Amino acid sequence: MLTLGIDIGSTTSKCILLENGERIIGTELLVAGIGTIGAEKIMETVLKKAQLSRDDIDYVMATGYGRRNFDPAHGELSELSCHAKGVLFTNPQVRTIIDIGGQDAKVLRINDKGVLENFMMNDKCAAGTGRFLDVMANILQMPINELEKRAELSEIPAKISSTCTVFAESEVISQLATGETVENVIAGICNSVASRVAGLAKRVGIKEEVFMSGGVAQNGGVRKALEKELKVPIKWSETSQMMGALGAAISAYEQEKKRGVLNE
Repeated sequence: MLTLGIDIGSTTSKCILLENGERIIGTELLVAGIGTIGAEKIMETVLKKAQLSRDDIDYVMATGYGRRNFDPAHGELSELSCHAKGVLFTNPQVRTIIDIGGQDAKVLRINDKGVLENFMMNDKCAAGTGRFLDVMANILQMPINELEKRAELSEIPAKISSTCTVFAESEVISQLATGETVENVIAGICNSVASRVAGLAKRVGIKEEVFMSGGVAQNGGVRKALEKELKVPIKWSETSQMMGALGAAISAYEQEKKRGVLNE
């Protein structure tokens, strides 16, 4: 059985092709936002690489911001459920998931079956999200993937006290103008994101092991700052950004299997 999970996020679309609910046979990622054009494109790309057509796919499950507008999907599911399934599939010992995406941050506490016990979400402000880091990288005129390297060179992280992205932008510009080093400012930015997300995590209640999913998981500066704030080690992987799509593909398999039983 072939199923496909597609996570249409606020800034990036991710896609995973799964065989029999276990083996990943194709992945694709595209910075495209919530419009379905990007999602359609990565779906076609992953199928082409696997030498398959849409007719070969038994079930397509969509998740993420754009899930309700993706016509090729047979079903849609919340990103909370999909991230829980994806992370538990790859890391069965995880009980707390910190997912920092483009426009929101979520903290999930799950049991050994992947069932949500508690969660908190920050989706009212860009502070503490990938968008915040994008804005700051733009101010500093450097690629987003440079932030981690430069943060490691910091001696004394700057204090970014503003909780609003707009005010934090002004604060960063002011600090640079008064002679603060770029490295200290970047470390301060990472600490600011970590502080916001740690506040959510503490309200949810941390249970180890802790895993970080979403695109910001790739930023070591934020990960290390979060570990310091929460006083626990945080696991992640090179595929952290794909966890929602993986969970959607697994859910698609479960749904198709259930449908097959009902039709027998």
